[in-house]
Amino acid sequence: MTTISLCMIVKNEEKVLARCLDSLQDLMDEIIIVDTGSADQTREIALKYTDKVYDFKWIDDFSAARNFAFSKASCEYIYSADADEVLNEENREKFRFLKETLVPDVEIVQMYYGNQLSHGTVYNFDRELRPKLFKRLRNFWWIEPVHETVRLLPVVFDSEIEITHQPHENHAGRDIRIFEGMIQKGERLSERLFTMYAKELLLSGNEEQLRRAEDYFTQEADGGDTAPEQMKEALCVVVRSARLRGEYLKMYRYAMKGVADEGISEVCFELGEYYFLKEDYMEASIWYYNAAFETSSILNIHMGGDLPLRRLSECYEALGGTEQAEEYRKAAEEWTAE
Repeated sequence: MTTISLCMIVKNEEKVLARCLDSLQDLMDEIIIVDTGSADQTREIALKYTDKVYDFKWIDDFSAARNFAFSKASCEYIYSADADEVLNEENREKFRFLKETLVPDVEIVQMYYGNQLSHGTVYNFDRELRPKLFKRLRNFWWIEPVHETVRLLPVVFDSEIEITHQPHENHAGRDIRIFEGMIQKGERLSERLFTMYAKELLLSGNEEQLRRAEDYFTQEADGGDTAPEQMKEALCVVVRSARLRGEYLKMYRYAMKGVADEGISEVCFELGEYYFLKEDYMEASIWYYNAAFETSSILNIHMGGDLPLRRLSECYEALGGTEQAEEYRKAAEEWTAE
């Protein structure tokens, strides 16, 4: 049977840590918990489940903390979990079966991450595969009968195990602070982190966080070497921030960049918000319709779905179109229920 080390990094997780560990402890051969500076009872709770509790000074780097935790593991595989995750009984049995049958060639096991949309996370899918189980010591294999080479890509297995994400709070503020610190140090964000920063701002960022990020994203939107996808993401942030600040000329100028091509739901939604707050419901309804039906969202899936549909209902209610208002209200409810 495969042996598994559970590796976790935690900070101030007293409300959820026991729940997570209760669902995992009998499936693991080793539990390693790295505390990055808790000021509550997290460490005491962790010690009830394992004596392998380590301190790691937080340096605004999740990878560094995660690598430290992984370095303490001794089993064949490492399971990486967050404190706000839970395995229900059905998926515990799936995990147990996986542990009994996993072949050693598999280097990464992906599992479904569920219940995302209900907690305002930066992910636009309620259920998606993520790498969760990793072979601790990777074997390198020679491949190809001629011009042989070492296989570099890992062997990945997509399991049917689904982890339930149940956070007790939104971590967007913490993540945004890390992004801000990277930019202040002059570090260039990778395309992946650029997208994640923009998503955090669009989904959870407040007006002050958007204001602080606006100059950075404006520079990226004006940059000649910005990749097309990052250009669109930058426009979404700039348009939203400019509208909230009341700088409507800038809002409109950058919004036009976003609608000149195939359009972006987030930009259309912000234009709808501008006209809605001006009580120009007819013009607002045009932009909300474009957000919901004529364009696609790239950062916040809700701005291409239930949000513009609800606003369309309000617009038609204000315009006296009761029947259409009801249709859009039902459409918004159906979208949310999907």
